[in-house]
Amino acid sequence: MRFQEYGPEQKETILLLHGGGLSWWNYREAAELLQTEYHIILPILDGHAGSDRPFTTIEENASEIISFIDQHMNGSVLLIGGLSLGGQVLLEMLSQRKDICSCALVESASVIPSRLTHALIAPTFGPTYGLIRNRSFARMQFRSLHMKNDLFEEYYRDTCRIRKQDMIAFLKASTSYTLKDAFSESAAEIHVYAGDRETGSIRRSAQTICRVRPACRLHWMSGFRHGEFSIHHADRYSDALRQIIRNR
Repeated sequence: MRFQEYGPEQKETILLLHGGGLSWWNYREAAELLQTEYHIILPILDGHAGSDRPFTTIEENASEIISFIDQHMNGSVLLIGGLSLGGQVLLEMLSQRKDICSCALVESASVIPSRLTHALIAPTFGPTYGLIRNRSFARMQFRSLHMKNDLFEEYYRDTCRIRKQDMIAFLKASTSYTLKDAFSESAAEIHVYAGDRETGSIRRSAQTICRVRPACRLHWMSGFRHGEFSIHHADRYSDALRQIIRNR
């Protein structure tokens, strides 16, 4: 796994895990806002543009990042945040190691599997994979993610670099992920964020996460759609991280 880093290494560390189909630049603006206060690490999840290995499972990605933390940060960090697929990897990390971080921000992560969507990914996505290189199609997909316009070129470039096998693999993993029982034993202070304009599955997932571990704090974001918080409102996202850390 490869990593982008911001800020001085002697500061306390924040890790931010990008969404599926994106890359480290998902959090670049937030990292730039926080880099004088913290050491920011942005992993590139397996199978994504700039990664060094194919995507296998959410569980394997979580284990890789935990190993990195063990080797370079004495086994724990101050805070880990994750969006969507990255949020699922974060939930898995919290399940595999209860003290991997002091605080966590889980944004728009699904924990309710969809058998139908999972079954349809390979037969429907495979034949249309070539469309991702069509700029008009890519622009339409980009608009559906509600990202800032100046991110389009990076989005288009990196989406084109994702292999079909990897895209199918992480989409299937994301649509089948469920919380592990060990998640309820996490020692971290966990904050769960979801927009009230997201799908019903994401909203129900946020409630499920907090039901499995009642100490989680649930934050509903009025008017927000999937991924908008960290991608489109880096200033508010950075402030939320600061407040979580201050109040821990």
